[in-house]
Amino acid sequence: MKKRKIYITSFDKARLEELIAIAGDFGDHRRGDLEDLYQELQRALTVEAKKIPADVVTMHSKVLLRDTVSGREMTYTLVFPTEANIDTGAISVLAPVGTAILGYREGDVVEWEVPAGKRTIKIEKILYQPESVGDYHL
Repeated sequence: MKKRKIYITSFDKARLEELIAIAGDFGDHRRGDLEDLYQELQRALTVEAKKIPADVVTMHSKVLLRDTVSGREMTYTLVFPTEANIDTGAISVLAPVGTAILGYREGDVVEWEVPAGKRTIKIEKILYQPESVGDYHL
């Protein structure tokens, strides 16, 4: 599957690069989740928060996802690792699904590797995107 163009706000990119750097400072630089996030940041088109399209998954966006195989729907809010709480649907950007959806748009189909093979989900709807309602610094 060809990787689509993804977008990230300059504010989110700076904070995520800081997260990667801090983890590296603590000897965690060989972690696959950090490397995956780094790769996504490198290929993302960086835009100012006020100019990000409203249908792009940014940090703190709440999204409705559908597993394309099982049809199961799930709702997650994409958060930083310290805010993650699966019981409330807050999923870390370092979780495989979190890294996978960052920067993609409503309607996109996203594929990523899991131990059992590949998972494929569709971003059905963005229920909340901070930037679209003027919340630029969450």
